[in-house]
Amino acid sequence: MYTTLIQASELASHLNDSRWVILDCRHDLLNPTAGSDAFAAGHIQNAQFADIDTALSGPKTARGPAFTGRHPLPDRNALLATLRGWGINDDTQVVAYDGQGGMFAARLWWLLRWVGHPAVAVLDGGLAAWQAQGLPLVTPVAPRPAGNLTEKASLTRTVTVQDVIANLETRALTVIDARAPDRYRGENETIDPVGGHIPGAKNRFFKDNLQTDGRFKSAKELEQEFAGLISTAESTILQCGSGVTACHNLLALEVAGLPGAALYPGSWSEWCADPARPVAMGCPVLK
Repeated sequence: MYTTLIQASELASHLNDSRWVILDCRHDLLNPTAGSDAFAAGHIQNAQFADIDTALSGPKTARGPAFTGRHPLPDRNALLATLRGWGINDDTQVVAYDGQGGMFAARLWWLLRWVGHPAVAVLDGGLAAWQAQGLPLVTPVAPRPAGNLTEKASLTRTVTVQDVIANLETRALTVIDARAPDRYRGENETIDPVGGHIPGAKNRFFKDNLQTDGRFKSAKELEQEFAGLISTAESTILQCGSGVTACHNLLALEVAGLPGAALYPGSWSEWCADPARPVAMGCPVLK
């Protein structure tokens, strides 16, 4: 069973295994059709397309104090129906990939763990790693019979915006923001209407989890780097812009052998929708 990462050569050896489901999660936050267009142009054999905005997110609410973010979690029953539609059973090994080093595939990895399915892994290095080995892309989409995946005890934790607000007083939990440093500081914000970050949050850009070739750093290296940011995984909240790239940090923690951190699904997009919630700018003062 693969539960975190899988290498391209390992995936290639299982392409014809009917117990495996491969899902293409390519996406562009500023171009909603980029992922599906790329999938149609060529994908890994037997892969199916998993759209971040629809299949892996729930309906958005109106922006304001009740706004739940740009990519709210889907209804669990709706998600289970989607997963079954892709042919996923209780004994299925799922592999997710994208074209951005796991930026979007990690969301699917987290969602499957959310409904209690442990056999899910992200293709290390994504499509670039696949193509670097000379492995082919195809255009036909192979139909699959519906699966019978059942919901089990969740393998993940979440916190609400109320939990994060309460933590402003106690600072008992460490909040880690996965966005790029400039967006964290409140500079060059092009996606959300307000720049800045949650007061007290630290910045761990999700791309810092990767080597120069787009594959994840070693478990030891990730463990050492996160040790400088958090005390324990169990006392850590992961967030980003909308609950997507925070999953990349959660995956990195699992690779590092540091399970137990919680996801704040609404993340910055939910937080900044209510002007009553405080906003911090720049970098925190180190003491």
